[in-house]
Amino acid sequence: MVQTPSSASTTTQVITTRREAVRTLAVASGPALGVYLASRVLVLALLAIVAKVRHHALGHYLTRWDSHWYIQIARHGYAAAIPRGHGTAAQVNLGFFPLLPTLIRVTHWLLRLSFPASGELVTFMAGAAASVGVWWVVRDHYGETIATRATALIFFSPAAVVFTLVYSEGLIIALASITLLALRRRRWIVAGVAAALVTACDPVGCAIIAPCVVAAYAAWRADRDARAWWAPALAPLGIGVFFIYLWIHTGSPFSWYLAQRAGWQAGPMGTGVFYAFYRLCAHGLRDLNSLAKTAALVAAIGIIAIWRRLRPPLEWTVYAAAVLLFGFLSPIVGISPRLLLRGFPLFAIVAAGVSRQRFIVIVTLSAVAMCVLTVASTTIAWTP
Repeated sequence: MVQTPSSASTTTQVITTRREAVRTLAVASGPALGVYLASRVLVLALLAIVAKVRHHALGHYLTRWDSHWYIQIARHGYAAAIPRGHGTAAQVNLGFFPLLPTLIRVTHWLLRLSFPASGELVTFMAGAAASVGVWWVVRDHYGETIATRATALIFFSPAAVVFTLVYSEGLIIALASITLLALRRRRWIVAGVAAALVTACDPVGCAIIAPCVVAAYAAWRADRDARAWWAPALAPLGIGVFFIYLWIHTGSPFSWYLAQRAGWQAGPMGTGVFYAFYRLCAHGLRDLNSLAKTAALVAAIGIIAIWRRLRPPLEWTVYAAAVLLFGFLSPIVGISPRLLLRGFPLFAIVAAGVSRQRFIVIVTLSAVAMCVLTVASTTIAWTP
């Protein structure tokens, strides 16, 4: 088929427009990536110092805790049964969601890297995508300055060491950012697919279903836009497919829940905040985990006070509220610094709700807390 001059001109214009859009995206995302890279250099430097002092390889600290389980799933797949007993003896990889190990396995297959190196590459790229996603979500509502501030608060937050480990926070934030952007732009199928991937990352990721429902209802009520229901319809597919797989693989669709209860859960469901506070009262400052969770709860209460004054987008509110509700109920998760990362619109509210001088104080204290928790988590106890 021969192109006419007019069609060739149109094609050239489209290509040029796309190139300009990509260039604009890259330039505008520069501050977000700069913040992300600076925070990762700081965390890696701290981990390298700890590794040298304690005579370990740096990789020893990059693949511990949950990282070990995700890499194990990528390497060997899921176990078929939960061991007998409770606590450490019963811990099994059935307690972890599949998206991150799937991406690690694909990266290993494509690039022929080791599984730990593949995990580090996936999480590094996910963190970079998360920084850009957060920046664009906040920019849409509050402008570029507040977007850069919010990104700094997230990646210099107390629990930000997890972005350097093989953890799912980077994926969750990146995909949840895409979901919120798509909902704002009424790209309902994009929002639904991104949300489905979030729900395949982690149980807390299921909080993303809430803004999908709210946005779809608002669009239906205002414009009778039936396409909006694609978003909440697609969103649960990630966790749904995973649970169906577990049913086929282990004989029970509840294997994830049972594995968590047997290997990690402490205290009855519904007592997340109260259990952490009880442990802090019982063990004092020696229980760093409960101390970190109590401090995060206090921070969340302060953010809620700012939230009521700023009145951010409803989708942000319901998403953050759903994340906090999960932590409020779960005794193993609690309202922790790591949980606050997944409710990332909370950081945007702080960035938008305080003066420049107060922001500098807050981000400085947050970075110091990040350094303290990074060192404490690798030397004393896991705290994020």
